[in-house]
This record gives sequence, C-alpha cells and structure tokens, in this order.
Amino acid sequence: MMIKSIAILGAGESGVGAALLGLKHGAKVFVSDFGRMDEDVRQELSASSIDFEEGGHTFEKIVTYDYVVKSPGIPEKSDIIQKLRAAGKKIISEIEYASIFYRGIVIAVTGSNGKTTTSGLMYHVLKNAGYDVALGGNYGKSFARIVAERDYTYMVLEVSSFQLDDIDAFRPEIAVLLNITPDHLDRYGYNMANYVDAKFKITKNQLAEDYFIYNIDDEEIKNKLNSLQLKSECYAIKAGQYLNGIYSTDDDSRFELSIKGRHNLLNGMCVVAACRRLGLNERDIADGLSTFVNLPHRLETCGIIEGVEFINDSKATNVDSVYYALDAMEQPIVWIAGGTDKGNDYEVLLPLINEKVKALICLGVDNEKLKTFFQPHISTIVETTKVSEAVEWGLRFSQKGDLVLLSPACASFDLFKNYMDRGNQFKAAVAELSIKNQ
Repeated sequence: MMIKSIAILGAGESGVGAALLGLKHGAKVFVSDFGRMDEDVRQELSASSIDFEEGGHTFEKIVTYDYVVKSPGIPEKSDIIQKLRAAGKKIISEIEYASIFYRGIVIAVTGSNGKTTTSGLMYHVLKNAGYDVALGGNYGKSFARIVAERDYTYMVLEVSSFQLDDIDAFRPEIAVLLNITPDHLDRYGYNMANYVDAKFKITKNQLAEDYFIYNIDDEEIKNKLNSLQLKSECYAIKAGQYLNGIYSTDDDSRFELSIKGRHNLLNGMCVVAACRRLGLNERDIADGLSTFVNLPHRLETCGIIEGVEFINDSKATNVDSVYYALDAMEQPIVWIAGGTDKGNDYEVLLPLINEKVKALICLGVDNEKLKTFFQPHISTIVETTKVSEAVEWGLRFSQKGDLVLLSPACASFDLFKNYMDRGNQFKAAVAELSIKNQ
C-alpha cells in the first residue's frame, strides 16, 4: 500500500515513530504538536529532515496530506480532529499505520490493568526461548519505530483503548483481553459501554485462524461476548485454575511465576496459552515464567528496614490495581495512598482493608475523600505532602514482619511529574532511611 504523504498529530513516541516509518517508505511527512516538543524530539526530527511545527496545529496544512496519523493522547472531541473529520480526512492510529508495513506475527495485549506486565512477561518468555521478537506499542518503543528500525518475526504489543480507537484493519494473530474495569471514561462520554467496545476492537479484525485469549471471570468481558459472534478461535482463562503462587492449566501442567499476586498468576496463564499457541515447549515456558523481572513501580520490593519490607507499587493509579496489590500481601500493611482522585469508589477495598491494613498515610494535596471514607475502618490515618515523611511514618507505624505499601489508587500529578517520579522518590526515601537506621 503506497501512502504518498502523512501528517502526524502529536510528537510523542508514537508520533515520532510514525514519522520515521513514513520517511523510510518514501512518504512526505509533517509532524504537528499542539504543545512544546522536548528538545530531543526536535533534534531527532531535524536530524531526519522531517518537517514539523509546535505550539498549535495548522489545519490548512494538515488537511492537504493523504493520511493523518493521530497520537493516542488526542481525544476525539479536540478541535483539530473535529475539523479534519468534517473535511472528510482519513485519520488512523499509529498502530494501524505500522501494521500496514509489518509482515510478522503480532501478539497484542490489552486490558484496564495488567497489560504492561503481561506484555513484558510474554516478550521475556519468547526472547528467553530464542525467538526473534520485539516489544512495543504502549510499552517502550512505538510499533512504528520498531518497524522502521528492522523486521522482527514476532511482535508483542501492549495496546490501550486509545490506540485501538482509530484502527481499521489492525489484526493481531493472537489477541489477549485481560479485564475491563472503569477507567478513562471521560474519553468515552462517561459511558462504560463505549469503553468496552473500544477494548473489544482488539479482536474485531481477527480471522478463523487467529486466537483470542480472554478472562472469562470478568463480568464486562463475559457480558459483551454474549452479544458478539467472533471469527477467531477463543480460549477462556478461568481464575480457578491457579493456586498459591503455582498455577495449573487445563492439562494439569504446573508453572511457578516469579512475581507476586493472584492477578499476575492470571496474567501468566494468558502468556502460557499464547506461547503454547506459538509452539513453545513446556520447559521454555517454565524457564521464562520463573526468571522474569517486572518493570519498576509494580509491586517492587525496594528495601527492608528493621524487618519491615517497603514495596513500591506507584503504577497502581486506580482502585482495581490497589485491590490486586492488597490481595497479594499476606503480612499486616501500612498503606500509603493518595494523589489526584479519578472519581474512585473505594467500597471494593473494604474487606481487604479491614483484614490487612493497620494504618493509612495519605500522600497528596487533597486527602479529604480518602480520610472521610476510611476513618471508620482504619484507626491510624495521617497525611503529608512529603515522601520522606510518609516513609518515616511507615516505619514508625510498623513492626518487624509488616509491609509498607505505596499503592496510591490515584494519579500522581498533584505532587509529582508522573507515577515513575513518585515511585523513584519513594525508593530514594527508603534508601535514605535505611542508611540512617544502619
């Protein structure tokens, strides 16, 4: 398929990747960013002689290009998208554009929670087994950048609902749908059905020879499946198949997983199903599952002080993620939470809170909702805007054998650049406190 010119909206990783891929295939390329670009982005575009603008979108120029590739961060309701739609301009996502040029096998993973861990685990098992595989999408490098760099036989992609919104023909040979819980509803008219539809786009173009792996215990997935007739072969993952850190599959094979939490056991089962579909032997699968090291800020042990373990789960920016974290812990917990609330309903956490949490440290600018909700259930609640103070209180409220868990349930933007900044500051504070207590 020959595309002579593309305009790219957004100069993030997906936008730059699409620009480089377009350039490789001889297209005239223009990148437009509504905000200010990072200096390294300017340098990369300039080094490749790619035309760009920042600080606004010039509609009159963008509309002259054959295709428009949209950053997943740009909502449908934005002015530039509405104008381009009205002009009849074709708008596609970066993963759609990259798929035009990729001829290998795509394993795509989506879900409200767990897709980064599952994608990383999938990639590790395949790479560890000697497969020619790349990892990208919403994880690290963009799909387009990877395809621009070189051909891989296998491509593991983490894909978000935003990336799936503007696909036409994107078709993964293996699609994994982990779960669907309320998130990003502001992008979907505060209508859960619209969000569910976006997630299910991962399988809409699959054919009879393709494979769709899904969590049958998820109510939203189960309900949606009742109204669909999928072309692909389907494989349902059931929560009852795993137990106590070792889980079994349909044929009673057993695997040990290196990371904590029942939710990760289910993620691991999805990886097993996909890898078996690709022909991996049981030993290679087992080796990969047992040697995987997760990304930072996901149930990451970052220190033990006076017998108290400190765990960084800064990536837990919604209630479901916190539920999984609390569920994974067996020891008494001092819980650090807070930040920018996203309309959270904390009711689902109460059984675990009552069973496991001995103190709550609110780390945020506005902690009233957290304090008001949990005061009847947690006897010790304090608040701070300083990570160092939160860590010191965590140790003070603990005793040997307890856990201090940073699992915020909220976005990080009130005090931090992002969840990574929050997690890094937490780890640094733990390291500093450890030195003081030596």
